[in-house]
Amino acid sequence: MGVDRLKKKPDKTGLYGLMAEFNSPESLLEAAKQARDAGYRRMDGYSPFPVEGLAQVVGFRFNLLPWLVLAGGVFGACGGFFMQWFASVVSYPIDVGGRPLNSWPSFVPVTFELGVLFASLTALIGMATLCGLPRPYHPVFNAPEFSLETRGRFFLCIQADDSCFDPQKTRQFLAGMSEHGVAEVENWQR
Repeated sequence: MGVDRLKKKPDKTGLYGLMAEFNSPESLLEAAKQARDAGYRRMDGYSPFPVEGLAQVVGFRFNLLPWLVLAGGVFGACGGFFMQWFASVVSYPIDVGGRPLNSWPSFVPVTFELGVLFASLTALIGMATLCGLPRPYHPVFNAPEFSLETRGRFFLCIQADDSCFDPQKTRQFLAGMSEHGVAEVENWQR
C-alpha cells in the first residue's frame, strides 16, 4: 500500500479543505491534472455541467451501478420465469390443448417485463444510494462563492484528509492556478 493511499482522520469540526475557483472548464481540468500530478488524491471538481475527463482526473474510476442493474434485471427475469413455471408445473398443473406443462415460450413476456421492472427499480434505488442521496448538507456549501457554481463558475476542492495536504503549501499551490482565489471550506453545519 502506497503512502498516497493512507488517509488522515477527517476533522469533524475544523477545515474540510481548500477550494479554488476557475472561469472555464478547461482551466478546472488543467488544475485537477496538476493537482493529481502533485500527489493530491482526495479532491473533487464542481461545475454547472459535466466536464469530459474530470471524473477520471479526480480519481473516479469504478462504477458499481451497471453491475447492480444487471443483477437486478437477472434476478427479476429469473423470478418471473420461476413464478410462472412453479404455477404451471408444480402448484396448479392443467393440460390445456395438449401442450406441455413447461411451455416456456408463453413465459417470455412476463419474464422480460419483470426483468425490466427489477432492473429499473435497482437503477433508481442504487443510484440514489451510491450518490448518497438525499444529501441536504455538504461542507462545500460553506464556501463563500460556491453559489456561483450553478451560474458558470468552476471549483476544485482539495480535502484536508488528503495525505499530501498542508494548509499553507496547498493554498499556495491552488492560488497559483486559480483565477479568483482560494477559499477555506469549514466542516460545520450552519
